[in-house]
Amino acid sequence: MVTKVYGDTGVDKIVDGAVTSSDFAAGVGGKILQVVTAQKTDTFSTNSTSFVDVTGLSVSITPSSASSKILILASLSLGNDGTHCSARIYRDAVSIAKGDSAGSRIRATWHASPPSTADINSKNMSWVDEPATTSATTYKISISVPNSSSYNVYVNRAANDTDAQYQSRVASSITVMEISA
Repeated sequence: MVTKVYGDTGVDKIVDGAVTSSDFAAGVGGKILQVVTAQKTDTFSTNSTSFVDVTGLSVSITPSSASSKILILASLSLGNDGTHCSARIYRDAVSIAKGDSAGSRIRATWHASPPSTADINSKNMSWVDEPATTSATTYKISISVPNSSSYNVYVNRAANDTDAQYQSRVASSITVMEISA
């Protein structure tokens, strides 16, 4: 298949069919400068009604420019034993990627309804953050059981975690990419 490139800026010509950095004008943004990822394959649980950090789902990145954007890709697998659960992404101590305020509703990145205790809710999301800093910045995932500490929320497993053929253990991850402005 032939790829045609149109426009009067950014492209001089493509001679050999391969697009390289020399084919684009200097200073064009949108390049991936660095990638940091954390993959969690073990389990975690809490019955906290406040958000608590999930061990192993945290990454630190030091942007090379204050104008860089950070693309966050996250996958979270949740099980629970009879209640709703919520999760958030944080940049350092500030929760980001959350819904607007409305009454007493919890502002969260993810929400999981009570499934069967043998089920796992897998949630994926992407978010573009603009931290406006060149200091080391930590992105992390935190979870909570919003309405009662008598229930538990689990990461990477179902509440009913027995050694049966229908049961699974799964993985979660968080990846951040610095994108040039």
